[in-house]
Amino acid sequence: MPLTLNVNISKKVGEPDYGSRGASVSLQQELDTTLVQQPQQLQSQIQQLFRQARDAVETELFGRTASQNGASSNGNGLHSHQQPASRNGRRATQSQVKAIYAIANQQRLDLNGILSQQFQVERPEDLSLREASQLIDDLKGAETGGRR
Repeated sequence: MPLTLNVNISKKVGEPDYGSRGASVSLQQELDTTLVQQPQQLQSQIQQLFRQARDAVETELFGRTASQNGASSNGNGLHSHQQPASRNGRRATQSQVKAIYAIANQQRLDLNGILSQQFQVERPEDLSLREASQLIDDLKGAETGGRR
């Protein structure tokens, strides 16, 4: 029985006058089950499929792939998007990003919605150091019901 890999990517971008447009793609690929015993090769296949899906969405929305859209590989097969020019200062640290994901998951929060509404970014990795710190404080405050 083959191993089935499913990848789904969705992206929504804001437009002037409170509009938005979005694109999504779902890819499915059957792999040889022996890849389960070869984690590095399996991870490589997964990353490749995500890259293809991400590029398809970027092309649909912007007419160019993620790598042409100012993204660069961060060494783990994912892409680190450059921050908008208006974002000054250092980027969020890996520890901050992990904390944001952990707190949001623990509280079952809509992290994408929070990031979009409060910071106009899609991922915690796109926050500045200060914004990430502010978000962590806000999330922790919500966790304790505003009590610190």
